[in-house]
Amino acid sequence: MSRPAIARINLDHLRHNYRLLKQRAGRSEIMAVVKANAYGHEQYLVAPTLFEEGCRNFGVTDATEGSELRAIIGELESTAITLLSGLFDEDDAELCVDHRLTPVITEPYQIKLLTKAEFSGDIWLKFDSGMNRLGAADPVELFALAESSDLHICGFMSHLACADEAEHPMNLAQANSFLEICNHLAPETPKSLLNSAGLISLPDHTFEVVRPGIALYGAEPVADQAMGLKPAMTLTGEVMQRRDIQPGDAVSYGASFTAEQPMSIAVIGMGYADGIPRPLSNRGTVFIRGQKYPVIGRVCMDYTMVDISNSEVQAGDQVEFWGEHISANEVAAQIDTISYTLFTGIGERVRRVRA
Repeated sequence: MSRPAIARINLDHLRHNYRLLKQRAGRSEIMAVVKANAYGHEQYLVAPTLFEEGCRNFGVTDATEGSELRAIIGELESTAITLLSGLFDEDDAELCVDHRLTPVITEPYQIKLLTKAEFSGDIWLKFDSGMNRLGAADPVELFALAESSDLHICGFMSHLACADEAEHPMNLAQANSFLEICNHLAPETPKSLLNSAGLISLPDHTFEVVRPGIALYGAEPVADQAMGLKPAMTLTGEVMQRRDIQPGDAVSYGASFTAEQPMSIAVIGMGYADGIPRPLSNRGTVFIRGQKYPVIGRVCMDYTMVDISNSEVQAGDQVEFWGEHISANEVAAQIDTISYTLFTGIGERVRRVRA
């Protein structure tokens, strides 16, 4: 029997989320962001499901992810795979040619790599509109070089820094900056600015393409404006052992928890090597048999301990770390992080299975 560390992927919930986002997007096309193995949800499960729903535009990180995704969804002419981080070297340029990938361009050298590889497909140009992360330093120069090459500019894009804060003034400032650049270069060129949270923060700026990521997987992107999303992942382990301890007994490494009274604890067969964050030590919760129980002691590489005093919990019981009953956003808030880090931090030894 395989170790019972399982991420259960609910494809019906994925479909539900995609349909909600389609409604939000209106006439705009959805570029479904499935980078980092579909945010840890497994591309082999997620991409075909979205394809069945009619999605024909996918966003990944780089050419390696792009070539892997092309092998999953096939060589259909109508399906675009966009490399959101562009390309890095000649090998990436060759992959763009071989697998009909669409790179996002931010630097002149990337166009030269594509030209050398005799790539003649579509490209996006990405402009910085205020986030100061990735975007063309000189949009005019990049646009001119792309125009003079044998490449087709399928669109302009930028990225929002504060979209998860719906009222943040930077959202509209970035949108205006992006529009100013686009209108100066080529007003009729398709545009893409909004991520998941942007669909809530700037609903009037959907343009031609929107790029939802985290919302596809059921994590609400703006805390106080729920969209009605459903969790696509439920991360589960199993109780390996129930044991009783006495006052003065310590639990786990460093003896960071000491019992003050007789109590029962459960040893769960999942730890930080599986993606259970170590900062959940002495502060997290899990869900077993219809009830939440607190994590006690330090989370170990392979194990997590919880207080199950006065319960009927037994070895073999299933344990939920996040999903249907404890949201990933709730877990993330306990340790001052975001749901993205939980999903993408799940270890390779955790099996992804259909729910």
